[in-house]
Amino acid sequence: MERVNQILKLDLYKEYVNRNMLAEKQRQFCRHDMGHFLDVARIAMILNLSEQYGLSKEMIYAAALLHDIGRWKQYEDGTPHEEVSAQLAPEILVKCGFNKEETAAVVNAISNHRNVYIKEDKDLSGLLYRSDKLSRACFSCAAESECDWKKDKKNLLLNI
Repeated sequence: MERVNQILKLDLYKEYVNRNMLAEKQRQFCRHDMGHFLDVARIAMILNLSEQYGLSKEMIYAAALLHDIGRWKQYEDGTPHEEVSAQLAPEILVKCGFNKEETAAVVNAISNHRNVYIKEDKDLSGLLYRSDKLSRACFSCAAESECDWKKDKKNLLLNI
């Protein structure tokens, strides 16, 4: 997990996480913070093992840690955060030692983590999509009744 720990230590990564924190300071709904990133990674690891994908821990954690790093930009100008995150991630991945193929796979997963059409794919993209959605604990959220997610999208029961 050396490369993943390098992501966490990188000033550029910390800057994006901080920008998310500042942009969501008053947000009552789910936040895009380290807790969310780690929830997504851990759920992805569980699914990776139980569904026997054979994906590496570093690839899963890299995708989870980076998938929402551009959320702050969506608040600023409306650019979809999956696009911004996919644009920001390569520099971080390269600085932390990920090769071209690994970077491409992580960026593809980030780009598609809101694309419902890949949710059943048996690869990093499908895994990130499902883990991101499963990470939301709607069943215990104080703001659940005010959330604009459709009822069938909300996690009102544990689904893992």
